[in-house]
Amino acid sequence: MSAVITVRNLRKQYRYARSGRGLLSAEHTTIDALSGVSFDIEAGERVALIGPNGAGKSTTLKILTGILQPSGGDATVLGLTPWRERLKLTHRIGVVFGQRSQLWSELPVRDSFALLRRIYNQDAAVFAARLGRLIERFDLARLLPQPVNRLSLGQRMRCEVVASLLHGPAVLFLDEPTIGLDITAKAAIRDLINAQAQSEGLTVVLTSHDTRDIELVCERVIVVNAGRIVVDQPTAELRRQFLSRKLITIRSAAPAIMLELPGVSRRPGEPHLSLLDVDTRVARIDHVVAAALALGGIEDITIEDPPMEEVIHEIYAA
Repeated sequence: MSAVITVRNLRKQYRYARSGRGLLSAEHTTIDALSGVSFDIEAGERVALIGPNGAGKSTTLKILTGILQPSGGDATVLGLTPWRERLKLTHRIGVVFGQRSQLWSELPVRDSFALLRRIYNQDAAVFAARLGRLIERFDLARLLPQPVNRLSLGQRMRCEVVASLLHGPAVLFLDEPTIGLDITAKAAIRDLINAQAQSEGLTVVLTSHDTRDIELVCERVIVVNAGRIVVDQPTAELRRQFLSRKLITIRSAAPAIMLELPGVSRRPGEPHLSLLDVDTRVARIDHVVAAALALGGIEDITIEDPPMEEVIHEIYAA
């Protein structure tokens, strides 16, 4: 395989006014959003770019898609320099920003797709065939006549992903594609992205704070913090080292539950709310839940991944 994305010593600085004495007299300072990032991504790889807020993830994606120009370093996507050859690049990549739409809110979904065909200057027959496959795979038939602004968030995100694929891109960039979605909608988006990537041989670069996005879609993880890469390894290895914990929150009629199991520790919590930290290498989640239910008086149970900040902390502590 050959690299379709190359990044060498990429840097990005932002300059801003530090005092409130006016634009001309204000003192200025700089912030390093990226401080010498380098990596390669091969054709067909599915890579997660993760880290806490402000780590440099979105800045990297915006540079690679040509939205931002770096302060230093080099990068190519499909042999093109993004910020110099953005128009050429847009015809070969797909982009989804979870909090921004590329669809026209007042128009039916079908009309937005038709406009995108014109924008990308796609052959009508090729476009129709590709759209038909995507409509079937993403189950969009009943959504096509509906205005975008009447769709649920999960429905809109399915349409956003399809919109990013209509021109047959070789690389798909996804910035928080499941943000704000419920569990069912998140699972659907992940499955669809995975299936499409595997069937079309897409290269996928994804940013997310949801570790399930990382585990279920990507085969490699690049962890960025304070503008630098701190970990770059296969997802399976990262999961083995750093994603082996789950948090179980139990709401009970009793002020606290007395649950003593190997691999399970208790975090400080409120009365009637027990927070359990579970090492899944030692204790199975279903066994912990069964043991809690056997105590009786359980009103609610939620299971979630540790916050990304804790995963980053574990990476540094390793």
